[in-house]
Amino acid sequence: MARPRMFDEERALDAAVWAFWVKGYEATSTQDLCRATGLGRSSIYNTFSSKHELFTRALVRYTERMTAAQVGILGDVERSARERLRALFDLVIDGEFERRVEGRSVGCLTVNATVELAGCDPEVAAILERDLELRLASLREVVEVGQGAGEFSSERDADSLARFLNAVIGGMRVSAQGGADRVVLEGIAETAFVALG
Repeated sequence: MARPRMFDEERALDAAVWAFWVKGYEATSTQDLCRATGLGRSSIYNTFSSKHELFTRALVRYTERMTAAQVGILGDVERSARERLRALFDLVIDGEFERRVEGRSVGCLTVNATVELAGCDPEVAAILERDLELRLASLREVVEVGQGAGEFSSERDADSLARFLNAVIGGMRVSAQGGADRVVLEGIAETAFVALG
C-alpha cells in the first residue's frame, strides 16, 4: 500500500511557479525548488518526476490563471471595448508593481519562458502556443466589438490589432523588468490607444 503524501501538492506547485517565475527554468536549481516548496528532493522527484515536468505543470498553472483573468476582463459585456482594454492594461501595470524582487518586476512567466525555452523545447512551445491562441482570441473579440461600435479604427484587421496589443503587453512586462516605472508603463498603454484610433 502506497504511503499518503504528507504535503499539499497544489501549494507546492504554486511555490514552484513563483520560483521559476523569479529565476527562469535553467537558473532554478533543485535546491531552489526544495527551498521554495519546503519539500525534499525525493518528494519533488517522486511527485513530479523531473524538474522539466514540474516546470511544465507550473507553466500550465500560471497560464491558466493569468489567461482566465485576461479573458474575464475582456469578456465583460457590461463595459465598452475601450473600458475593457483599459482594465486589462491596469491589471498588467498593477501586477508589475505587486510582484517585485529586489526592487524589480518579475515580469511574466509566459514572456520569460518564450524567450528562454520556446525555440528549443517543443513541449513548452506547445503550452505557450495554446495560451497565445486563447489570449489572441479574447483580444481579437474585444477589438471587433470596439471596431463595430466605432471606438477603434477599422483601418487594420482585428487579428493584426490583437497581435499588436499582445506585443504591447509583453513589451510593458519586459520594460517593467528593466526598471520602467508606472508612468512609463501608463504612457505605453496610452500610446496603444492612440494606435487603435
